[in-house]
Amino acid sequence: MGKGGGCVPSKKKLSGVAAAAADGERDAAPIPVEDQALEAEPKAAPGVTKLRIFIVFYSMYGHVEALAKRMKKGVDGVDGAEGVLYRVPETLSPEVLEKMKAPPKDESVPVIAAAELVEADAVLFGFPTRYGCMAAQMKAFFDATGQLWQEQRLAGKPGGFFVSTGTQGGGQETTAWTAITQLAHHGMLFVPIGYTFGAGMFKMDEIRGGSPYGAGVFAGDGSREATDVELALAEHQGKYMAAVVKRLALA
Repeated sequence: MGKGGGCVPSKKKLSGVAAAAADGERDAAPIPVEDQALEAEPKAAPGVTKLRIFIVFYSMYGHVEALAKRMKKGVDGVDGAEGVLYRVPETLSPEVLEKMKAPPKDESVPVIAAAELVEADAVLFGFPTRYGCMAAQMKAFFDATGQLWQEQRLAGKPGGFFVSTGTQGGGQETTAWTAITQLAHHGMLFVPIGYTFGAGMFKMDEIRGGSPYGAGVFAGDGSREATDVELALAEHQGKYMAAVVKRLALA
């Protein structure tokens, strides 16, 4: 059993690309592969309103925001689905943010109020880690959903996570893992990506954020930007979630 990753599937069950990566071959490109579920994605019925998947994030230095914007591309690439970007409210003062050298927020991305979550068909939450758990800004947002919890307005909605950590051991898995409690109390459906990313989940020739729980990026000291593979994983997660939501909607 691998560290934090569970048992590696047998090669008989892996796709050709994933099997090559598991064998250590270096000629398989670390890019997403489409599993059979996505290839058989149902088409939206004519005249049906698009499914809205909210991508709700907190990003101090832009790493989570980069994943969120690429994730929207994945959602929008699925027929009948639309990704909608939102920021959660900032809890730090402008003076503190300035001392922390945080860049200005992208004002084109609106701030969401907790009550607006009921309008989503699914929600992907993104946040950086703080000691292996979600950042306080995202936790404050979840804490503001008490009325929705009381009325069970989010029950049954699919939800997922994507994260940013400073180091390889900083919580790529635990940050998402500990956040599942928020979905559980709301009765939401946690949708992880598992190993559907294919070869990109198995290759070991470069540093890569992300896990079976969702996309991820390593921020380092803040100067490291998301790599092509990390961004591709985010796009895949958006597409994967959209496909899952469509199947639930058409069931």
